[in-house]
Amino acid sequence: MTTIAVLGAGKIGEALLSGLLNSGRSAGDLLFTERHPDRAAELTARYGVAGVEPAEAAKRADVLVVAVKPQDIEPVLTELAPAVGPETLVVSLCAGLPTSLYERRLAEGVPVVRVMPNTPMVVGEAMSAISPGSHATPAHLALVREMLSSVGEVIEVPESQQDAVTALSGSGPAYFFFLVEAMIDAGILLGLPRAVAEKLIIQSAVGAAKMLAETAEHPVILREAVTSPAGTTINAIRELEKHGVRAALLAAIEAARDRSVELGKPHDSAS
Repeated sequence: MTTIAVLGAGKIGEALLSGLLNSGRSAGDLLFTERHPDRAAELTARYGVAGVEPAEAAKRADVLVVAVKPQDIEPVLTELAPAVGPETLVVSLCAGLPTSLYERRLAEGVPVVRVMPNTPMVVGEAMSAISPGSHATPAHLALVREMLSSVGEVIEVPESQQDAVTALSGSGPAYFFFLVEAMIDAGILLGLPRAVAEKLIIQSAVGAAKMLAETAEHPVILREAVTSPAGTTINAIRELEKHGVRAALLAAIEAARDRSVELGKPHDSAS
């Protein structure tokens, strides 16, 4: 079996470990790294997976999944560089970081696959976009797809689209949470108890998402089915348009895209 090491056992790293175990992989074929000893002990007790140092992970693993914060990547690459060769697949879950960074800092020929997941991975419903680096083969992509399918859906995109993916689906759950938060506040404003407003909105969100996924109808068609002539919904939609909600979303997602590009620039231009 392929040995997989997850470097950085935060929420995403832990979710991937859990998903891999639930998909049938043995704890003995998995490793993780974690800076905080208490957290490492907690994860080992919970999953039976060994916590190791990054250099040890690089030595023992066939696949290294880098799940640290983008700003923490430099010391990780410095530690990995002496131990990682072309036989090791590197999978980057770091927002904004290009495959060229890894290819430049690691040994010649190291295969790298860039991934943009999102936080619904913690409930097995991630949307992950994958892109191959210059040395990654179809077999490498197939392995990454298999790994990530244990925690949600996977799509392949050109790396040139990854900053847009980061802005749209990587950050996307936060936009939905923000909207749900505002709708719950509206329910309270209209006199509903918070618990009632939360139940109404959360289940409405779950149901709406399920309709989008299962009916294959365009969102406009589904929205129009709720929007009766001179009814309550069309009055609400008019107010949303009047306050520029659509334009605000477009601008917000563009801003997120621009920030993703910025995250990669210092590393991408480094010698």
